[in-house]
Amino acid sequence: MSFAKRSTQLTVRQLRSYRVTAPEVSSGFILDFLQALDCPRALTVAILFREGEEHPAKGMVEQVAVTDGEEQDVPAHQQLAELVCDPLHYDSVVRFRDAYAATALLSKYEDLFLGYDKDQKALEKFSKFEASCRQTNTRFRDLGSDLLFKGRTVWLHNAVTRKIAQVLGEFSVEEMFSEANWGPGASTLIRRRDASAIKKFQCETGITRDLYDLLPRDSISMNYPSWAKHLFGTRGEKISILYPDFQIGNKVITVPKDAKADRVIAIEPGFNLWFQLAIGTMMQKRLLRFGIDLRKQNVNQRMAQRGSVDHSLATVDFSSASDSISKEVVAALIPSRWFSVMDSCRSRFGKQGEALVEWEKFSSMGNGFTFPLESLIFYAVASCCAEYLHEAPLDAGGSRVSVYGDDVIIPNTCLELFSEISAFYGFTLNAKKSHFASNFRESCGAHFMDGVDCKPIYLKGRVSDIPSLYRLGNGIRRLSHRFGASLSCDVRFRKLFNSLVKTVPKASRLRIPERLGDGGFIGNFDEATPSRMHHCVEGYNVMHVVDAPKTRESSEFGLLLARLWDMPTQEERCISPLRGLTPLDELQRFARHHLENEPLVLGKARGNKIPLAGDTECKVSRAVVRQWDDLGPWL
Repeated sequence: MSFAKRSTQLTVRQLRSYRVTAPEVSSGFILDFLQALDCPRALTVAILFREGEEHPAKGMVEQVAVTDGEEQDVPAHQQLAELVCDPLHYDSVVRFRDAYAATALLSKYEDLFLGYDKDQKALEKFSKFEASCRQTNTRFRDLGSDLLFKGRTVWLHNAVTRKIAQVLGEFSVEEMFSEANWGPGASTLIRRRDASAIKKFQCETGITRDLYDLLPRDSISMNYPSWAKHLFGTRGEKISILYPDFQIGNKVITVPKDAKADRVIAIEPGFNLWFQLAIGTMMQKRLLRFGIDLRKQNVNQRMAQRGSVDHSLATVDFSSASDSISKEVVAALIPSRWFSVMDSCRSRFGKQGEALVEWEKFSSMGNGFTFPLESLIFYAVASCCAEYLHEAPLDAGGSRVSVYGDDVIIPNTCLELFSEISAFYGFTLNAKKSHFASNFRESCGAHFMDGVDCKPIYLKGRVSDIPSLYRLGNGIRRLSHRFGASLSCDVRFRKLFNSLVKTVPKASRLRIPERLGDGGFIGNFDEATPSRMHHCVEGYNVMHVVDAPKTRESSEFGLLLARLWDMPTQEERCISPLRGLTPLDELQRFARHHLENEPLVLGKARGNKIPLAGDTECKVSRAVVRQWDDLGPWL
């Protein structure tokens, strides 16, 4: 066995067995990072963190309460989670950048002791916005007598309605059936671990009665002939669309968000989600014609940087925007045919704990078209406000308006009007995350002050294994590179980075270039000293870690359907049998042969192996690197 092969096996063994058991590693990193920043805010964060760690059950620091004028004990970590960094309080980009990095480090840390139930707080917030949607629905049912519906609001409401109709155009049933797809998550009948397209094609039958009544009885057979044969039980199976598992609606759960609270999402019935994602894709394609590309965030990021320099653009964020989309607002804004289909595909009812609730909101996070829908509404409102105030594009091909979900960028002069119309539709501006008065802008994960990249790093949980040490070390190295103006690395973080490298067993201290992600510690060419490729191959041989999903063998009919659905569409000059573009009898003969005589064999590359959702293992892979981008020296 060669030395390289033995070293690879040793690395894999360490990757899978090594565990960081001492919590001091995470705590020590936090305090060392704050010490490296060496600024007043870093000292504040360090004191609050230490106080909460030393007294996790109490963790109390005296603070004057705002109610009744009495003193009240507040957990130190709760104060830490609620810290904000106001750019208006800083006259230097460097001082703000350091304070911002200290404030953000633990803002998503899941192991803070807050003194309250994060799940309960998330559900309370969810209920609060549900009540807000109820008020908005009441107003819109009698819009003529609404006190807010006057003056320029009337003109803008009509303009927004026309803009949305212009963007959406005619609804296409054929496009809806061709664009449908499965999401990666769970449904009301299939748990997250089994949530693959294969499993859903095989046994998903969850559907609401509203959607079932909307679909023509032969629509599945006409559009998905091979899947229909399976659903109708031609092979003697009990699964049949004729006797579906009717679902009352969705199911509310909470998932991690940040240090202060969790996020509420709703798990949808499988068939509803299939068509919700189709409608969402249709909306995305139509928004793309108007310059809004929901596949990328770089437009918002570039405009945020420009706004931080010339102060002409504001970055706007909303509080729980996806939970604020009221039924009556959507009915008033969306063309009738689009609305009727969307209304049938959504879940009108849901389970919140043991309670059955009729939703006041039109859709929530978890619905397949919520994100494109809120993007469409905010784009229409923002662009109509810009037109009303005669804000022209910056240049012939530029625009002053960009939207990605509830991250909106608009001209500063439009902010007041945009906020007013958004409030009319029931949306609440997030003042802490909206920036217009200072020279700081933030949008889609990009943070700029006077054009300088101030993006912080976030520690989301305790360090537990080697891949998490890779990610943490690389976060520090990239931060130091940004702090070095992308020309060098800030020497303040050198000791911290090296200590993280030394924490990893020597055989697993892989060095990789930036372009390989987090499969090792990123570094300069001289730090890695990689070996050259042989046999006249140009480049360098680099070992790195990849996170590969665990798999299992399958010979289910759903595997065939999933593979066929993944095939390129006719627009890409290929044939997709599942979409009804080839003779049905040919497909049926192919499927019947494999189901009755032998397991499915669908190519050597993928075979019969299917991934287990959320279940992965580390593997060491070799990459050929032809160009190595150095990060610069430590200065």
